[in-house]
Amino acid sequence: MYAQPSIASRRQPASLAVVSESAFAVPGGVVDPLGVEGVRLSVRRNEEIFGEGEPAISVYRVLKGVVRTYRILADGRRQIAEFFLAGDVFGLEESRDYRISAEAVCDGEVLAIRKHQLTERGACDLSTAQKLWALTLHQLRRSEEHMLVLGRKNACERVGWFLIDMAERIPAEDRLDLPMSRQDIADYLGLTIETISRTMTSLQDDQLIALTSSRQVLLRDRPALLDLAA
Repeated sequence: MYAQPSIASRRQPASLAVVSESAFAVPGGVVDPLGVEGVRLSVRRNEEIFGEGEPAISVYRVLKGVVRTYRILADGRRQIAEFFLAGDVFGLEESRDYRISAEAVCDGEVLAIRKHQLTERGACDLSTAQKLWALTLHQLRRSEEHMLVLGRKNACERVGWFLIDMAERIPAEDRLDLPMSRQDIADYLGLTIETISRTMTSLQDDQLIALTSSRQVLLRDRPALLDLAA
């Protein structure tokens, strides 16, 4: 069962989904590549950015750090849906409320954009509409790929896929510094933390990787990992 951070650590300050309108009224905001001005916000490790069921009034772009989106299942387990790295957009909802929660994996910064401003911009600006369409298709493709990994691959294949995916997104050549914990990885891949540890050790024994620390991985045989990830 997922051990959630304390309410105090997750709620300081309160969920960023309820950023006051006055914050958006401050001059000197940051213009996002989508063409809409947003507010730069600092987030702390494990701080909640928005919660499942809260009004979906803002869309966010990661400026620095990593964000995870997740849902707590009925039996108490946590399923991480995605990790968002610097430059990624999250919190884009067509419904009134967020269907998932978002937290900072580590200290970082996000840009908060009012959803209604983005919608209005997309309705009158072709470039913004095309970017939103491309973003939606990209997130759909990643969700489909993640679903196939969880449904069809064994533990070794899942970990191999994850390492290659992170190496391509960070990006990294041979040394991969993972910003997330092994518990995060386990909850993303639908495995236990014990299985993640055993699988990492097995990959090291097979000389596909080398573990220099709990979060630093050397990719010793990238072609073999690519075969696992395929």
